[in-house]
Amino acid sequence: MNYILFDGPSRNNLLPFTFTRPVADIRVGILTIREKWEMFLGYTTTTITEEYLSDKYPMVEMEENVMINASYLPNSELVEMIKNLEENQAIFKGEDVIAFFTKDAQDDIDFATFEAIEFVDEVIKIEHTWDIFSKNGIAIEEDFELLTHGRQSQPIPSNNNVIASQNIFIEEGATLQFTTLNASTGPIYIGKDAEIMEGSIIRGPFALCEHATVKLGAKIYGPTTIGPHSKVGGEVNNSVLFGYSNKGHDGFLGNSVLGEWCNLGADTNNSNLKNNYAEVRLWDYNSESFARTGLQFCGLMMGDHSKCGINTMFNTGTVVGVSANIFGSGFPRNFVPSFSWGGNGGFTTYLTNKAFEVAEVVMSRRNIELTKADKDILEHVFEITKKYRRD
Repeated sequence: MNYILFDGPSRNNLLPFTFTRPVADIRVGILTIREKWEMFLGYTTTTITEEYLSDKYPMVEMEENVMINASYLPNSELVEMIKNLEENQAIFKGEDVIAFFTKDAQDDIDFATFEAIEFVDEVIKIEHTWDIFSKNGIAIEEDFELLTHGRQSQPIPSNNNVIASQNIFIEEGATLQFTTLNASTGPIYIGKDAEIMEGSIIRGPFALCEHATVKLGAKIYGPTTIGPHSKVGGEVNNSVLFGYSNKGHDGFLGNSVLGEWCNLGADTNNSNLKNNYAEVRLWDYNSESFARTGLQFCGLMMGDHSKCGINTMFNTGTVVGVSANIFGSGFPRNFVPSFSWGGNGGFTTYLTNKAFEVAEVVMSRRNIELTKADKDILEHVFEITKKYRRD
């Protein structure tokens, strides 16, 4: 069977992260949404997404296709229903389409002609940016079970201070010495060739993905995910780093999400709670205004390739777009458009040729190339976000 993950109506709610990737490639828990579906289904998947992303994330359409809404995370009950779908059947959750089986081209779908099947069990849906951190705990627990079932962890070195060792799984090549791991509050997963340096204190749920690093003396509260090839130091609480991003020094990051190739300068701090304890509002790209989150704790949302200098201070509920460069004293405003250069004193446009120079240097350090497809995506994001920048 050919399985295709589509972005669905939540795509714009997940900006700035979906400026540069399909919904399916958002990381929540240990794995990306795509990786979860592929493990459950036993098949690779392709994607229906925005046209400007389709060169990097192509769709493969065959005679028979099952389309799956990538905002939904898989579970055993849902996957079983999807595998049993027949032609012109669709699974709904309320008014949402979760999945459907079709032989028609995607432009010819008419759900009025489909047999509707209601999914009544619980399922996790990622429909807002803040869901990535607020639902990260349950996602870590589910991924931990998926990845470790029937497998044996590498031994925990005896010089570590450990609570609830049965909830800790260490992959091959990972190193950790003289750390404190408390998995009584949730599982701790340490990925292949990852490292936790001495003196670090970690409370689960926690995921350290492959080749990622926790630096000396870090304090990490779950639920937190450190994506592949990322580095984290200082204090972190309930945050998700997608991958290849660094918060390598002291400073606080809480109730936050960082995309790929981000870097926070030394002693960067974000607020995750307003002084008056009021509900946090976040920039909403749909309404082009600040929207209610229903949350008291909400920190920083930072898109791919964005960076900030030392001692940067982010207000509660700050949204930073793609490829922004922030520096200087004081608090920058709590919506920083993509390709902005500056800080509290004002912003100018960060031109793509300069942004590409930095990205190429940063990515080459990890032996990864900034491809033409990557540049085309970033050029498109530059164009569609012009309206938000004021030089």
